[in-house]
Parts: sequence; C-alpha cells; structure tokens
Amino acid sequence: MSERPPNGADICVIGAGIVGLATARELQLRHPDAEVIVLEREAGPAQHQTGHSSGVIHAGIYYKPGSLKARLCVRGATRLYGYCAERRIDARRDGKVIVATDEDELPRLEELQRRATANGVPGCERIDPERLHEIEPHAAGIAALHSPSTGVVDFSTVARAYAEDLRTGGAELFYDCEVSDLSESGKGVVIAHSRGTTASRRAVVCAGPWADRIAVAAGAEPDPRIVPFRGSYLRLRDGRADLVKASIYPVPDPDLPFLGMHLTRNPAGEVLLGPTALIAAARDAYSPGTVRARDLAQSLAWPGTWRLFRDFWRTGLAEIAHATSVRSFVGECRRYLPELTVSDVERSPHSGVRAQAVARDGTLIDDFVVSETGATVHVRNAPSPAATASLALAEEICDRLDSLG
Repeated sequence: MSERPPNGADICVIGAGIVGLATARELQLRHPDAEVIVLEREAGPAQHQTGHSSGVIHAGIYYKPGSLKARLCVRGATRLYGYCAERRIDARRDGKVIVATDEDELPRLEELQRRATANGVPGCERIDPERLHEIEPHAAGIAALHSPSTGVVDFSTVARAYAEDLRTGGAELFYDCEVSDLSESGKGVVIAHSRGTTASRRAVVCAGPWADRIAVAAGAEPDPRIVPFRGSYLRLRDGRADLVKASIYPVPDPDLPFLGMHLTRNPAGEVLLGPTALIAAARDAYSPGTVRARDLAQSLAWPGTWRLFRDFWRTGLAEIAHATSVRSFVGECRRYLPELTVSDVERSPHSGVRAQAVARDGTLIDDFVVSETGATVHVRNAPSPAATASLALAEEICDRLDSLG
C-alpha cells in the first residue's frame, strides 16, 4: 500500500466502513480496468458504525414496503449469508422474537407482520405464548413474531473480507487519510485530504457520521443533517447468559427509527442489553465524556434538533433514566424478560454512535438516503440495517453512479 494517494484516479470511494468497502468492491467487479481507490480517515477499516454494532443480521421486518430499507435488507441478508458461507465467516441464523406484552401493542405487532409479508421476509410468523416459551424459555408476552432468518455476524470481519477482496483485485486503500473537502470540476471531482489532493473522474461518499459535511462541500443541500445518537449497553453476567438463547426484542415505537432496548446474543456469545439512544456531543462519542465543539454546535444550530426535543422530550427523559440508572435499564427489559434482576447484569464496554439523519422539520429519517451532485454519489443516511444490506446497497449506489455517465 502506497504512503500517499495518487494525484488522480478513475473512482474514489470515501469511507472504509462496511458500505464504503462493499461499494468499492462492487465498482471493482463492474469496472475491472478502472483505478479504484478508498480513502479512510481512521487507521483501519470498520472503525465507526460497522465496528460498534451488536452484529445483528436483520431480516427486513420493520421497514415500510417499497422503501430502500425494505427492498435492500431482504436481498442484502440473502447475499450476506451467501458471502459469509463462501468466505467461511461464521454467520449464525439464531432467529429472534419480537414480543408484545400488552393489548395496546397488538396492532403494532400486526403491522410488523404485514410489513414482513409485504417485504418477503422468509419464515416470519406470529406465535402464541406457548410457542414463545419454547423458543425463548425465559421470555414472557401475550403474543410475538418469530423471525428464524434473523442472525448475527461480526461485521468487522465481513468488512475486512471486503477489503481483502479489493486488494486482491488491485484496488488501493489509504488509511489515516481524512477528507476535508470535495469540489466538483468539469472533469470530475477534486478531493482534498490530509495527504494532499486527488482528482477523480467519479466519487462515492460513504462517510457515515461526516457524510453531510462532505455533501454540503460538494454543493448539496444541508438538509438532512447528521445528529449523532450514542447507545450504551449492559451485558448478562457469567452464569446468567442462559436467560437468552438468541434475540428478544420489544415492539418498537412506530414514530422512531429505533428498535427499542433488546437482548441479543452477539457473535462472541455475550448477551448484550440495549442500546440506549441519547443525542451525543460528538460524532464519535464512544465514551460518554467525549465532546467536540464543532459537532455539538452543528447539532444545536440545526432547527430539526430543537423540533426533535420538542416532540420527543418524554422519550428523551426516559432514555436519560435508562442511560444513568441500571435499575431503570433493567426495568425496561423486565417487561418481556421478567426473571431479569439488577444482579444479573453489568455495564458493558461496548457502545455505538448512530449517525442519524434529521430533517430540518425535526423528522428522523427512517430510510437510506442516497443523492447525487455532479459526478458524485453521496450516502447521506445509512444506519441499521446498512451492514446487513451492504452488498445490495452497494449495487444501488453503483447503479446511481453508473447513471451519471
């Protein structure tokens, strides 16, 4: 790998998270004679959303039929399982249950079942309490959905495999190479980065938490803006992990793009509880004390942030309680795992930051957002299930790039 990116390239992908790497890989497959390079601000791949997820391979249940998430998640999961089998990466189809604990949740559960059917989710079915007990002996509810095709995988391992594919195919990846500006020119794009400048005929921006900044630099509208949400976790102590066999989820709030606090046996065998969802003071706030003045100022200056506070202040107070009190956190999970006690859990070092696009009117964008400026495709919103959908989302991105000519 060269120390410095070249002065010119055919296609430049900005960002070596799982979506950026999958996109570069797809571009290389489509255009084997093109010079494809990847620029990444960190010292290695998958350092942000990819490397901080709980590893769930989503089946496609939650997403509005016809949306990009609905279209790409189901196809992407199938492609991902196939890829992992080829590369001998452990991807376990453990399944999951989505549990309704009171009558008010049943209409939402029925809507999820309708979406699963419309989206072509394989094997998803409604089950009664007896069948729920067979699948998850310690869970409790009045009804549930069972998704046998939901699984878990180490997405960092998948991302590294994509990077290996790229290197084998002749592409170059440049780490510690932060992009600061992207400007359109008559012959393509000019990318300013920490190691100089690179001109590229075309570009794709998969910069996750920093995607909006690069898009605006390229001439795109500032709407939507990335507002970071930090998620923290608990984990079951040794000796109590048998409370959960696979994954247990609540019925989510339909007004929010978050799935609620759930329990998942991750690829390493730990059972994680969470995540919480608090607006963070930095786009890389993996520690709760991390504050970056520019990130915080941009979040607070965005009108959508204040409208979000206004509309969901009760939810925000609940999230603060869950994040600061283990008892409150456990109490939320006890609704569908009643045997759980405070003594069963401990704080987990695992945390994540969701790069959530928020519209000017305060809407939390609940779909992938992909747009274009000149010779560049920008991925403006790619939270979960982007890792699951990475191979299918890469095809969508490359179709759009190819259409630019």
